[in-house]
Amino acid sequence: MKKIVLVVLFFSAVVNAQIFTGKGDQKFQVGANLQDHGTGVVLTYDYGLGTNFSVGVVTGYLLGIEKVAGEKPDFIDRYDLKARFNANIADVFGIEDKFDVYPGLSLSLKNFGGHIGTRYFFTEGFGVFAEAQFPIASYDSDVVGWEKYNNQFNFSIGASFNL
Repeated sequence: MKKIVLVVLFFSAVVNAQIFTGKGDQKFQVGANLQDHGTGVVLTYDYGLGTNFSVGVVTGYLLGIEKVAGEKPDFIDRYDLKARFNANIADVFGIEDKFDVYPGLSLSLKNFGGHIGTRYFFTEGFGVFAEAQFPIASYDSDVVGWEKYNNQFNFSIGASFNL
């Protein structure tokens, strides 16, 4: 998985400006969430507030999940909701107009974290995305059991849509 993230980050760094149009820009994404001990679905929505920044929400639900001590987790253990801030920086680096690169921070029900992602649009309305998310600070100093599921590095990949 580390190799995939490095390839995505390298690819987004060497390509040439940005599908993010600034204030009023809206993106919706749906994809697969990949992480240790579970896989799931992720939905994101981002709204542009300025030339290079946007805010949004991310929600995820783990479907394929390993048991902990022989038990399956409850809904709340599988689910997470995040508010997030993105710095859409592709134009800062002069990257081509079909790409968007966005590092950011998020505040979730489970932790405070960060992310870096990239989008590539094949048409004006449809593209693909890849995003790596990681916790910076957990709300619990002793993360055990199912709390680990939403307090670890994860990688998402899927479809992106302009609204």
